[in-house]
Amino acid sequence: MGARHLLLESPAMGRRIHLWCYGEVGRPLVVFPSAAGVAHEWQAGGMIDALAPLLAQGRMKIYCPETNVSQSWRAQGSLESRMAQHKAYERFVLEDLVPFIRQDCQMPEATLVATGCSLGAMYSALFALKHPQTFRRALCLSGRYRSSTFFDGDTNADLYFNDPLAFVPNLSGAALDHVRENTHLTLVVGRGNHEHGCIPETVEMANWLHRKAIPNRLALWGHDSSHEYHWWRKQAQQYLSQWF
Repeated sequence: MGARHLLLESPAMGRRIHLWCYGEVGRPLVVFPSAAGVAHEWQAGGMIDALAPLLAQGRMKIYCPETNVSQSWRAQGSLESRMAQHKAYERFVLEDLVPFIRQDCQMPEATLVATGCSLGAMYSALFALKHPQTFRRALCLSGRYRSSTFFDGDTNADLYFNDPLAFVPNLSGAALDHVRENTHLTLVVGRGNHEHGCIPETVEMANWLHRKAIPNRLALWGHDSSHEYHWWRKQAQQYLSQWF
């Protein structure tokens, strides 16, 4: 599958970022990891093997960057310092990762698909909603979308614009049109073990997308579908094979 491990220079982050790449040719898929934040997570979880047919057929290339979640969403410290870390990561994605992917794919104008499980689903939703001309689709698996819960009720403008269930209800005018015209979100959640916190936020997120006429799909899986890679592999296979 052409697996490669790289250390991608990032001026925004002030260090090199771990990145795993899979596939030789095809359209690009960006995978944001869960709360562990590590670049090899999808490989370890069997997700790359699950998508091997799409890679072998040259339908996709997969890019798995690490995140700085331990300094942002899951860190201790002030709201301001933690959000500064997340904003630096956002700049890394837009200024370093996206240009690298386009060059690596030899597609200067390529649009991307974002995906992730658990916390990675929130990252995927954020990039699709905030940067829809770059991230034209997002597959969000077992996500939470009220990021203010990481801050015990504290808030500021930076957090507001990185909290989907805060800013989406207030989208309007040209900003809303921009999202409507350029992106689509598929929100998937099971009704089994360890999904209970994800279900209400996923449904609420889908309801707001529907109210705002933002293209979306809500997929509620059965009571046997749990918050684990066994199910995420099945979900990724089903939905990504429709897009690639």
